[in-house]
Amino acid sequence: MGTIVERPRGDGTTAFMAKIILKQKGVVIHRESKTFDRRPAASAWIDKREKELSQPGALDRVKVNDPPLKDVITTYIADSLKEAGRTKAQVLKSIQGDEIADLACSKIDSPRLVDFARRLAKTRDPSTVANYVSHLSEVFTVARPAWGYPLDRQAMDDARIVANRLGLTGRSKQRDRRPTIEELDKLMAHFAGRRQRAIPMTKIVAFAIFSTRRQEEITRIAWEDLDEEHSRVMVRDMKNPTEKTGNDVWCDLPPEALRIIQSMPRGKGPIFPYKPDTIGFAWRDAIAILDGIEDLRFHDLRHEGISRLFELGWNIPHVAAVSGHRSWTNLKRYTHIRQRADKYAGWKWLEIVTPKKEKAEEQ
Repeated sequence: MGTIVERPRGDGTTAFMAKIILKQKGVVIHRESKTFDRRPAASAWIDKREKELSQPGALDRVKVNDPPLKDVITTYIADSLKEAGRTKAQVLKSIQGDEIADLACSKIDSPRLVDFARRLAKTRDPSTVANYVSHLSEVFTVARPAWGYPLDRQAMDDARIVANRLGLTGRSKQRDRRPTIEELDKLMAHFAGRRQRAIPMTKIVAFAIFSTRRQEEITRIAWEDLDEEHSRVMVRDMKNPTEKTGNDVWCDLPPEALRIIQSMPRGKGPIFPYKPDTIGFAWRDAIAILDGIEDLRFHDLRHEGISRLFELGWNIPHVAAVSGHRSWTNLKRYTHIRQRADKYAGWKWLEIVTPKKEKAEEQ
C-alpha cells in the first residue's frame, strides 16, 4: 500500500514523497520512494507502480535490480566520466568494506545510514565523517535516475541532517600550524643528506612554500603550462568545493617559485614528474624520524606560503592570484597578520635548491 509524506523544503515549498512498502508474512520484501512537487503526481506514481508490481514476475525483476550497495559503488566509479580524486577513491573503497555495503539498496534507510556515521565517528573526527557521508551521498544522487537502483535519496538527506545534529559530522577546524625555520632546516638537511636522486624533496618542499601549491597540484604542473614571460603557471584540476576536474586556473609564480622551476631539468610533461604518494611517504617518514617536529603536514606548507605573502604586505587580490582562491572569504583569516617581514630572507636552502645552471647540470 502506498503512502504520501509531506516534507517542507528550505525554500518554503512542500515536497510530496510517495512511498511503497510491500510485505510478505510481516516481512518487508520491497520498498521504494520518489519525491514530487505536487500531491496528484505522487498519487499517480503510486497507482502506476502498484499496478506494475502486481504483474507476474515483477518482484523478481525488482530484486535483480536491487544489488548490494558495494556493487553500486563499483558501478558509480566505473561509469563516471570524471576520474575520482585520490581521496574520494580511497573513501569509497573504504565504505565498500563497511557492513552497510553488504545491504541491498532497498534495505538502506535513514537509521542504517546514521548507524554508519556512528561507526565512522568512533575512529574519525566529525569533518572526516562528513566527507565520507558526502561522497556516499553522490552515489545516492545518481543511482536511481542513472541505473534504476532503489537507493533512497531522501533517506540520505534525512540521515545527513540527523548526523549533523548529533555531532557525528561537522566542519573541519581551521588549522594554523606553521613550520619554523628551525624545523624546515631539519627537514631540508634530512632530505639533502639522503641524496635521493629519485625525488628531489628539497626542491619540492621549497616550491610548495613559495608557490603555495598543494601536493597533487605540484605533480600535475607541466612545462607546457609554464608562462615564464608573465611568471605564471596553469594549475590543472585545481581543488574546488564544487568542481575539480577541468578546473584549470592560471596562478602567478612568486620569483622564488619560478627560480625553483627553472632549476629543474627541461623536458616535456610534468615539471615535477613524481607521484603524490611518493612525496607523501617521504614526508611522513621524515617527520617520524626527526626529533622536535610534531604534527606537521605537507599541506601546512601551503598555509605557510600564503601567510608569508601577507607578511610581505600583499593584499588579498594579489595573494589570491598566487594561491588560486576564487573566493576571497577564505583568505580573510590571514588578514590578522601584522608582521611585515620575510622570514625567508637569506634562507640558505633557497640558494641550495636553485644552484647556478652549470652546477645544476652536474647534479
